[in-house]
Amino acid sequence: MPSFKNQQPDLKRNRMRMLSEQIMARGISNSAVLAAMGKIKRHLFVEEAMQAEAYGDFPLPIGFGQTISQPYVVALMSELLEAEPGMKVLEIGTGSGYQAAVLAEMGLDVHSVERIKELHFRTASLLRRLGYYRIGLKLDDGTLGWPEEAPFERIIVTAGGPEIPRPLVEQLADPGILLIPVGEKQRRQQLIRLEKQGGKVIEHNLGAVSFVNLVGNHGW
Repeated sequence: MPSFKNQQPDLKRNRMRMLSEQIMARGISNSAVLAAMGKIKRHLFVEEAMQAEAYGDFPLPIGFGQTISQPYVVALMSELLEAEPGMKVLEIGTGSGYQAAVLAEMGLDVHSVERIKELHFRTASLLRRLGYYRIGLKLDDGTLGWPEEAPFERIIVTAGGPEIPRPLVEQLADPGILLIPVGEKQRRQQLIRLEKQGGKVIEHNLGAVSFVNLVGNHGW
């Protein structure tokens, strides 16, 4: 069996193909998103047995009923935030840590909440090992947000629930943008972009998506 070291050139080529064929080819043009996803070694965020598939055009399981989203979805969500370096961002659903790493590489001040204890500690260890010391991590019900650190100029929810959690709307800065998959059926949602501006809240439906379930007081 080839050693992991010998696989490195193939993994790098796969990362570049992911960037050109899955992301840029579908219209993602934000330079910060492209730079982040071209730099980060996505295969480090999946189990070793699945590293050869890490750059495929599909999500992968990471245990505990959770997944790492397909690369295009990560890129799309990151671009739709319309975030500028230095902005304070709340991520609900740390999962593998890949989305948090992308946001950090974009120059954002990232705070991320995960409800599954095993994932939280495993991902915290990985992110520290990779040098992402400034990503704030919390083990808690993500539907409640992170009130001690609010307000957040951007909020991104990487799981789908039946409603937009009121605590997240309250913790969104004005102006601010919140991205969340919402739907009456589990794993079948519409991606909603909520914009808060001048005390008003406007919702935009960006189309059908499929995410793992958002579990908590304001989720499933």
